[in-house]
Amino acid sequence: MDWRVFAQHMASMARDLLAEHTLDSTLRQISSSAVELVDGCDASGILVLRGDRVSSLAPTEQLVTDSDRLQEQLKEGPCFDAARPDRAERVFRIPDFTEDPGRWTSFVPRCRELGVGSMMGFLLYTREEELGALNMYSRKPGMFTEDSETAGWLLASHAAVAFSTAKTDAQLQEAIATRHLIGEAMGILMGRHQVTEDQAFDILRTRSQRTNTKLRDVARRVVETGTVEQ
Repeated sequence: MDWRVFAQHMASMARDLLAEHTLDSTLRQISSSAVELVDGCDASGILVLRGDRVSSLAPTEQLVTDSDRLQEQLKEGPCFDAARPDRAERVFRIPDFTEDPGRWTSFVPRCRELGVGSMMGFLLYTREEELGALNMYSRKPGMFTEDSETAGWLLASHAAVAFSTAKTDAQLQEAIATRHLIGEAMGILMGRHQVTEDQAFDILRTRSQRTNTKLRDVARRVVETGTVEQ
């Protein structure tokens, strides 16, 4: 492993991540960087765990999604464990899928059938939050060494910061858009029903509660149809 070259690539990746404008593009850049920068990595993706439900984000190949779904089905696997907030371990590695796994005994033989030879999982976290797991796959056994693990951990550390920042930006943009949508809907109701601003908001909120519909969805209907009725 030429660490000087790796450091140069990491610096370039950090600049590229900063230049991304959306959460999706940031995650795609993270996954593609793993394939480009970590020796032996053929495919990569990000697994997010909510309860026992798995979301596959920015997979570079179908293999990644298939592995994530398998881990969700079996409720075990290195990436599944790396994404669990109740686990202290933050890095997982299966060097050789042809050997006795000793751990994840249901997952390893099934994943080997998908064409995986070795894999690693890294928790993506900052001081404030745990975001998911960055997963790396090789089709050949024995491709991920201790150097690969170190490189993956360094990449995951940078990726976690970029992921968190992009996620916060996306939430802020969504909040601004929702506020604008609700304000537009309130204006329509005020003009149509000759009610005050507070009364218009109460109409939206009451409809939201009665129909168990998100407030922004009720507001969107008012903007599109001019009424809160379905």
